[in-house]
Amino acid sequence: MNRSAKKITIGNHRTVTFAPEASNVFFHILTQCNLNCRHCYINSEQHGRNMLSSDVIDAWLAVFAEKCHKPNVIFLGGEPTLHPRLHRAVHKARQLGYRSVTVDTNGYLFHDFLTKVSPDVLDYISFSMDGATASVNDAIRGTGSYGECVKGIHAAVAKGFNTSLIYTVSRINLHEIELMPALLKKLGVSRFFIQVIGLRGNSASDSHQHQKHADPFERLSMAKHEWIERIPAVAQKAAESGIATTYPKVYLDQGEPFYCAGKVAQNFFIFPNGRVYRCPLCEDFPLHSYIMKTGADHHPVLTKTDRINESDLFNLDIPEGCVMNKLIQPENISYMEDGSPEYKIGCCLLKEEFGV
Repeated sequence: MNRSAKKITIGNHRTVTFAPEASNVFFHILTQCNLNCRHCYINSEQHGRNMLSSDVIDAWLAVFAEKCHKPNVIFLGGEPTLHPRLHRAVHKARQLGYRSVTVDTNGYLFHDFLTKVSPDVLDYISFSMDGATASVNDAIRGTGSYGECVKGIHAAVAKGFNTSLIYTVSRINLHEIELMPALLKKLGVSRFFIQVIGLRGNSASDSHQHQKHADPFERLSMAKHEWIERIPAVAQKAAESGIATTYPKVYLDQGEPFYCAGKVAQNFFIFPNGRVYRCPLCEDFPLHSYIMKTGADHHPVLTKTDRINESDLFNLDIPEGCVMNKLIQPENISYMEDGSPEYKIGCCLLKEEFGV
């Protein structure tokens, strides 16, 4: 959940802009997962294959608690509940004064996780589901994953946890997104996060896995008109059902300035191999701004990396908006006859929200 933000409100529709005084720590405590989702962004070659020990997790949490003022932390994987000591990390984050604590999960909730934490220490459990039906979801995430996710949501809601759901939209599941508001209301989910597919991890190599010589962007991603025609309407429908809904502002309005979260917000994406990124689009490349190193006193030190890294890219100003988008997925930009872009692509961390 992105809380490094200020809200510009028109009715119940808000553009969530960046707020420098807020900080988010996206903490990947492992990269292992029991599923193999087609659009998974984890890249073990770049992110590592190790599971962090509880002591290392505690120490790294302390580093960011000291660096940032009351940051929010989101525990991620892989599947974070595969870590047998995730519950300890949740309690440690609360002890260190983190403003909010969230766990993102595929719903399997390993190691009896729900019995080891309580709603007073864990603000949200965020479930990932990529279809309103088992047939669509399981084609993306794996056989049986829909049923396990539904079961996990039921268990969390029954114990009084706040729950949210992440739906990563692609051409595979776009036709079912209109069904999600009714399903979420039935399940008792209170927040809905719609994500856009990105060319990272598995989705970047999807063509090689499923169709030789196919363009992965064309296979999975949507055109501008598809996004604009479908996503805001679904978000509004969900909000009218009492479910606050957030989705990326992919395309900037005419004349709207581009802001890069890497320059104006405090977001840190931490991986088990010690890499710390500021931009999620950079995660498939060794462009990380920081690396966790061990200091002379054997305590971890957040250390800046040498140039060139992602921070150098944040300072580039191009007509297309996001530099990394232009570099790794230029297919979602259209140009006019004079060569100028028809629109700007917003920062991937810029959100729009329909409140309740």
